[in-house]
Amino acid sequence: MILKPIKTPKVYEQIVDQISQQIAQGNLKPGDRLPSERELVERFKVSRASIREALSALVMMGLVEVRSGEGTYIRRVNAESVVTPLAWMLVIEKNTDLELYESRKIIEVQAAGLAAERANIDDFNDMFEALETMRKNLKLHHLGEEPDHNFHYAIAKAAHNKILLRLMTTLSDTLRKSLKSNRSKIFEHEDSPQKLFNEHFQIYEAIKNRDVEKAQKLMMDHLVGVENNLRRCIVDDIKESAH
Repeated sequence: MILKPIKTPKVYEQIVDQISQQIAQGNLKPGDRLPSERELVERFKVSRASIREALSALVMMGLVEVRSGEGTYIRRVNAESVVTPLAWMLVIEKNTDLELYESRKIIEVQAAGLAAERANIDDFNDMFEALETMRKNLKLHHLGEEPDHNFHYAIAKAAHNKILLRLMTTLSDTLRKSLKSNRSKIFEHEDSPQKLFNEHFQIYEAIKNRDVEKAQKLMMDHLVGVENNLRRCIVDDIKESAH
């Protein structure tokens, strides 16, 4: 039996755990104001840097919001956005972009197939609306990460599978950040933006034509292509940092 040493959690992780537990138990309710940074430092007996790191994580998890000049407040969350262990992992783990794309290939390829079988008129409208916004952003040379995200989310929604949609919701915030950073690098190549748009449009056409196999294949090809670009970017970053 191989046992690994137990690592002591980072200080800010313990702070996040305590505050999230207070929210889950109802001791902190939507609209409640958290104590000031100074008060939290005194209560937890930790540094101000740890408190700030914990609050940043709580904001990313969607549990609290910072109101300028007022303080930090507990947010109202619904069943679709409730924080799960997976969401918490995505917040605290670093360098998970490639693993995220591996997960996307598992989830979104299947979602594309289900969407081709189950999508209704509203689903098609949502996909087309995202594509039209993507097309406009392309002409304006904008990154277009928001309509990109909306398009993929519309496909997951069109699969009409609550568990699959919940998984996409959980990955949503991390996916948005990943799309923004990746697209800024991909846009360095002149033909890439148009190529990405064409790939999305072809996926939409396959789903609209109820072609399950083609929708799945096109989605897989698209995600593999983006994943390969991401790998090249990571290698380039490593080379640059080495100099």
